[in-house]
Amino acid sequence: MKLLSQLEIGEHATVAVVNGEGAVRRRLFDMGITPGAQVYLRKKAPLGDPIEIAIRGYELTLRKAEAAHVEVQ
Repeated sequence: MKLLSQLEIGEHATVAVVNGEGAVRRRLFDMGITPGAQVYLRKKAPLGDPIEIAIRGYELTLRKAEAAHVEVQ
């Protein structure tokens, strides 16, 4: 498994585990990042932070620190 923050542009993955605690974990779940969800990495900013993913039919921008809490396969 790898982290969502480690995906390359154009790569598809499935969310396996959402780590983190408290508000961070709740925020990720509220944004639709739940186990089993399909994600596609659309873009990365020039310095790699933030990243833009497509999930559940919409585009979502995440900070690299937030994406590091999500394990994908």
